[in-house]
Amino acid sequence: MLLYACTIFLSAFLLFQVQPLIAKMILPWFGGSAAVWTACVLFFQLLLLLGYLYSHWTIRYLRPKTQTILHLVLLGASLLMLPAIPNAAWKPSGGEDPTLRILGLLGATIGLPYLILSTTGPLIQAWFVRERFKTAGKAYRLYALSNLGSMLALLSYPVLVEPYLTTQRQGYGWSAGYVLFVLLCGYTAWRGLSKAPDGEGVTAAGPAPAEAPGTGDMLLWVALAAGASTLLLAVTNHLSQNVAAIPFLWVLPLALYLLSFILCFDGDGWYKRYWFLMTFAVLVGGMAYALYTDTDNLPLKVSLPLFGLGLFVCCMVCHGELARMRPDPRHLTLFYLMVSIGGAIGGIFVGLLAPRFFSGYFELPLGLVGCAVLVLIVLRRDMARDGGGMSAAWLAGLAGLAALTGYVGYEMKQSTGGYKLMVRNFYGGLKVNDSGTGLTGTRILTHGTINHGEQFLDPSRRRMPTTYYGPHSGVAAAIHAVAGDGAMYLGVIGLGTGTLATYGRPGDRVRYYEINPLVIEIAHSEFTYLNDCQAKLDVVLGDARLSLEREPDQNFDVLAVDAFSSDSIPVHLLTVEAFRLYFHHLKPDGVLAVHVSNKYLDLKPIVELASRALEKETRVIDTDDDDEIGEFGSTWVLMAGRQFFQRPEIHYMGSTLLARNELRLWTDDYSNLFRILK
Repeated sequence: MLLYACTIFLSAFLLFQVQPLIAKMILPWFGGSAAVWTACVLFFQLLLLLGYLYSHWTIRYLRPKTQTILHLVLLGASLLMLPAIPNAAWKPSGGEDPTLRILGLLGATIGLPYLILSTTGPLIQAWFVRERFKTAGKAYRLYALSNLGSMLALLSYPVLVEPYLTTQRQGYGWSAGYVLFVLLCGYTAWRGLSKAPDGEGVTAAGPAPAEAPGTGDMLLWVALAAGASTLLLAVTNHLSQNVAAIPFLWVLPLALYLLSFILCFDGDGWYKRYWFLMTFAVLVGGMAYALYTDTDNLPLKVSLPLFGLGLFVCCMVCHGELARMRPDPRHLTLFYLMVSIGGAIGGIFVGLLAPRFFSGYFELPLGLVGCAVLVLIVLRRDMARDGGGMSAAWLAGLAGLAALTGYVGYEMKQSTGGYKLMVRNFYGGLKVNDSGTGLTGTRILTHGTINHGEQFLDPSRRRMPTTYYGPHSGVAAAIHAVAGDGAMYLGVIGLGTGTLATYGRPGDRVRYYEINPLVIEIAHSEFTYLNDCQAKLDVVLGDARLSLEREPDQNFDVLAVDAFSSDSIPVHLLTVEAFRLYFHHLKPDGVLAVHVSNKYLDLKPIVELASRALEKETRVIDTDDDDEIGEFGSTWVLMAGRQFFQRPEIHYMGSTLLARNELRLWTDDYSNLFRILK
């Protein structure tokens, strides 16, 4: 059994180690959006489904010798796709929805190796049952071991891999591990063949055929797996959209999801139905309440434990009920196939359907209601099988479900009301609403939970720069410092409402870079900053890094970096290669203004490390709120050559930065947001 266990453990470790690894590699190519991880998980779930389908088909329809030969051929063929390094030819050219491109890229980079790894768990377990049908019940212990390997892979990535290895070295290291797996799996298959009976499928190993699962059971397997998968992705979206698209916030929910599998399938002692259902009721209500109550100010130290624990308990309930319903081990490949179908359904719902059919992030509240419905269905099924009627506890659960559904429905309706516009795409959800009247009335653009710009509605005040770009802000100081030299060329990474266009004068030029086509449409249709701009104005659609790499030298006087997705920061815009590119497009005496205001991340030291690498100087300009003119408190870091900071109007402004010795310079090959969490 040790050989089977080692093969399954290594395959599961590699299967889940490659997920954050490859996602981090391609994240800069697609705007650093949190949705990149969702698209990656969708790919992994679809390949997992295909792998389980392959395992079920081979075990059921192929003789043992044929199974072994086919798998050995595929193992050898998968080596041809190494190393696991994506080809730069897959980089997007514009701002189109990149979901299909991401799926194609992943398929071309790790498709066959990932497929082979996904087949290993059910296939090796089936071979184990075939060889040792008298101890076949232990096969589900191998499933728990598989999930343990997966969880260790995920937890080790942000702690042991990401902080110390560049992405290139990670890719080559993973590829070496995969070669070891191919050798181990090939030996396991060849060794097992000599002990296998010459029958068709795994059922030939048993003394008598096991009763086939019913259609109702299989539908419940699918539904329970889909419920857990939906909540996994929805909670991950909720956390990473408003903090940062970082492996830590991808890994934590997925590790909790896998931990529930480990505990539920390791034995019957971990899942105590009564206690978990009681906790489930409390946490589902708590998460639903937190989604709609003071969302803007819910601190990470509250939201992370609440949604993390809530996800874990919901997954324990779904997977605990799955474990209670698991069939005879001779039907385990069918069971795993149904579970993988459910996982894929959850991924398709959150990754493909929700961004296209929902105007807001409704998949999480809907997922909570859906899981509550499933719990009541499972309980009612058990009562029916036992011949009992509706118990008081079940009726209480039904009343709780009605209350939850009513609350979620009311809040979802309220969340869509009062907005002039509410839209969503791959890059996130956008809302436009009006607030106040008279001279203080404003129109506000919100991305996720973060204000991304607002404009006074009064015609006499609508050209006033507001929010993070007011007259006292760091970017305003940079603009005013160079404006006296004549015509100014201003570059801006991140459009928002287009507020910085107000600083453009006749004869000036303003050039925006924006990846989200919806933002461009809204800035033109709902706000007037762009239409009122007195300078020559250009808006370039696409990722700023990729656009600047393709363009000739722009010779900006000022380049402002302000590309946030909700409150999530695109890491690829803060690497030393990115800063080098920015200065390539700046005049020799030009200035770079980087907006680093953030609730959760301390970005200032990262900018300082880059400035030292480029032999530039920096100055931090912090400002406070000024309600009279609609200016928000903000933090900007100005980076330029020494001559810029010798200007009288800038010399005494702001403060200098102090480097943090424990931090490492960010490059396109290395970054670690976990270490700058506040």
